[in-house]
Amino acid sequence: MRIHTGERPHSCSVCGKGFVTSSNLTQHMSIHTGERPHSCSVWVKGFARVSHLTEHMRIHTGERPHSCSVCGKDFVSRSHLTYHMNIHKRERPHICSVCGKGFASSLHLTYHMSIHTGERPHSCSVCGMGLTNSSNLTYHMRIHTGERPYSCGVCGKRFVISSNLTRHMRIHTGERPHSCSVCGKEFARGSDLINHMRIHKGERPHSCSVCGKRFAIRSYLTRHIRIHTGERPHSCSVCGKDLPGAPTSHNI
Repeated sequence: MRIHTGERPHSCSVCGKGFVTSSNLTQHMSIHTGERPHSCSVWVKGFARVSHLTEHMRIHTGERPHSCSVCGKDFVSRSHLTYHMNIHKRERPHICSVCGKGFASSLHLTYHMSIHTGERPHSCSVCGMGLTNSSNLTYHMRIHTGERPYSCGVCGKRFVISSNLTRHMRIHTGERPHSCSVCGKEFARGSDLINHMRIHKGERPHSCSVCGKRFAIRSYLTRHIRIHTGERPHSCSVCGKDLPGAPTSHNI
């Protein structure tokens, strides 16, 4: 009935957020306390919820019980499948109240809001760097530990996070799941599709602070800046000539 009435009688004493059940409040408190009582038997990694541990264990077992009805891709959790389906639907229902940018999941919107608020509540105990969420802190710590738990079964290359392994595997499989709705061109990474769409939209969000010239992709701006700075970080191994960067279709 609380779904209908909107009643949330269990409130967090730290941030004031309300919950329908006391168990949800208990799980939420782990965000503030850092408690992760459910441990993975393979890695030394803890989780705040049993459901999160269950989903994590599928990384080790290879189980992916949730399948996309459109492209057949399998996922370890229903939430990952729901997020994936927005790729096919092109839906971004979670809108930032500050800049209007849309996101496929509420979690990604939460992470995005830290850009506006500047909040970085999770600090690295080694270098003191602040991170927006606990998962980013976990990934960051691997810089210090050198841990790369995700390994490519084809070439053996190892990665810090599973999404990097997923993208890497497309080198071997040739998979390009992100398609342009205008010209049909396919891309291995969603970020490459976003950059490509700027060609059709005429968007050039990256501006040179020296001459004002604008670019669709940040890396193009980085190379352009070297015209002003004179930096030439890439050397030819044959003749020794220094170059500002590799040529692209943009600047050839």
